[in-house]
Formats: sequence, C-alpha cells, structure tokens
Amino acid sequence: MSRTILYARVSTADQNLDHQRTQAEAAGFAIDEVIADHGVSGVSTKLAERPEGKRLFDKLRHGDVLVVRWVDRLGRNYQDVTDTIREFMRQGIIVRTVINNMTFDGATTDPVQMAVRDALIGFMAATAQAQAEATKEAQRAGIADTRAKEPQKYRGRKPSFTREQLGTMRDMLAQGAGASAIAKATGLTRPTVQRLREDMAGAERMLVRWEG
Repeated sequence: MSRTILYARVSTADQNLDHQRTQAEAAGFAIDEVIADHGVSGVSTKLAERPEGKRLFDKLRHGDVLVVRWVDRLGRNYQDVTDTIREFMRQGIIVRTVINNMTFDGATTDPVQMAVRDALIGFMAATAQAQAEATKEAQRAGIADTRAKEPQKYRGRKPSFTREQLGTMRDMLAQGAGASAIAKATGLTRPTVQRLREDMAGAERMLVRWEG
C-alpha cells in the first residue's frame, strides 16, 4: 500500500515544522508520516547525509508519494537536488511540491514530456541554489555593514581584565602562584582568575578583538 510522506527541513529557529504540515494538508495532501531534519543546512549537507534524510531514503518505496513544501526543502545545491529527484523517480517514487503543486514522476516515456520535466527540475533546483547564494551574500553584506557601524557587537563582551593584568597573571602562574595570590596582586576577583586560568588562549583572543 502506497504512503504519502512529508519531508520537512527546519534549518533556523524561526521556521516551523507544524506550519509545513499545515500547508501541505491545506493543499489537499493526506499525510501519513512526517520526516524532518532540524538545524541542517540545505547548502552544505546533502539529503542522503542528513540524519532523517537517510531514513527517508530507507523508508520510501515504489508507488509512495514524497511531499515537500518546495524543492529547497530537499536541498539548495543544484546537483544534489536534481540527482535526488531523479533517483526517487527511478525508484518509482512520486515527488510533489506544495507550492505550485508540481508533480515529478518517472511514469512518462514520451521524450518531449521527459525533456520538459527534466528541464523544470533543473530550473527549480537552480533557483533554490541561486536564492541560497543571494541570501548568504546579503547576510555577509549586512554583517560587514553592522561590524563597521557597531564593532562592539562582534567583539563580544568587553574584557573585565587588562593586558597588564593578564600578563601579571601569566607570570605568576608560571611561578606556581595560586588563585588567591594572583587575585590580590592583579586586583581581579578570585573567580575571574580561576576562569581565565582555564582558558588563557581565549582570554588573549578576547583582548586582541577589543584592541583591533
């Protein structure tokens, strides 16, 4: 008996799995099961390499219907998306999208229909990748602009210690001094000394960010 499985990819905190199912059901799909990956990039991680993506490949059988909101849920890499859809079609699996109600299957043997179908798959996959790249570029530009206007936002919390204090602490540690003695000599609190002692390299990086 064939099944209808919704695959959802929720890559950010503001994306909602329930919303993707609600959209699919509102479009008339009777969903038997939902398989979803959370916090996974569609650009750098292929569907077959995602935790639930692997399970999706194992579960789907000939005659099943795979529903996705759009092809970007399968991925945002042109080669991966086109390879994935064609592999599903070879297995007799029907791929349908909620948006635009597109259907991709391997039932047709007419060469013209096959050419149109494959061209559409390629176009949609290319659009998904282009959108991802445009979004990433916009994010980079926004980060660069904010870094220039609000550099403190990207420096993290301002260090509660100075380079002189860190230098004194480093020297005293080398001499075997304890946290209480270092705190007294530097004016830092004992908990601060203990925290810095656990990650001196990190403390140095923090100073460099604020001195840059």
